[in-house]
Amino acid sequence: MTTFISIAENIWILNGNNVNFHGFAYPTRSVFVRLQNGGLWVWSPVELSDGLRSEVQTIGRPAHLVSPNKLHHLFLGEWHAAFPDAKLWGPASTIRKYGDLPFQSPLVDEPPAAWAGQIDQCWVRGSLAMDEIVFFHLLSRTVILADLSQNFSPKWLSENWAPWQRSVARISKITEAKSFAPLDWRLSFIHHRKLRVAREKILGWDPWKVIMAHGEWQPQHGGEFLARAFEWIS
Repeated sequence: MTTFISIAENIWILNGNNVNFHGFAYPTRSVFVRLQNGGLWVWSPVELSDGLRSEVQTIGRPAHLVSPNKLHHLFLGEWHAAFPDAKLWGPASTIRKYGDLPFQSPLVDEPPAAWAGQIDQCWVRGSLAMDEIVFFHLLSRTVILADLSQNFSPKWLSENWAPWQRSVARISKITEAKSFAPLDWRLSFIHHRKLRVAREKILGWDPWKVIMAHGEWQPQHGGEFLARAFEWIS
């Protein structure tokens, strides 16, 4: 049985199963926001089971299925099949990778009318490898990001990664000590001005909570957490 974790009014976390990413076990996590019209905004959908499909409908009906970057798309197809009325969203990089699905216009730096005034967003660009849309739920002051910060605990790593993999995590600074973006992504940024502009926008939201796809989410002091997690940005 899956379990929704309520973190504030009309916003939930749902932790899914691990997936294999180049030989590393990665946890999956989705965020659900009930919009003012009652529809659910579903960020980075996790694997859909029959039990989850029934449980989702106890909090609302999915209206928007959102991919924050081109790595977070694995289960969009099955969610769209289960909820065909839900609109699909993602940056252009996701749409190019998964273009057989009927996406809406690519997500950019300003939110679409469907959630404007409820969820803000920031387009993190400047990398040769990947971009990401970071979101901010206004009422709960929650930043929602996929891979721009990874925050693995020693306990989780000891249970899921081999010793040599844990060394990679420490070297890449994706543990709780630093909570950076992965090293390969950090090294791929060539347009640092765009990256700095995005950092300032995100920190300017003055967040209280931070939810990331991979690692220990932050229930408080989100601004301080992100200031540390973004220390690598020059």
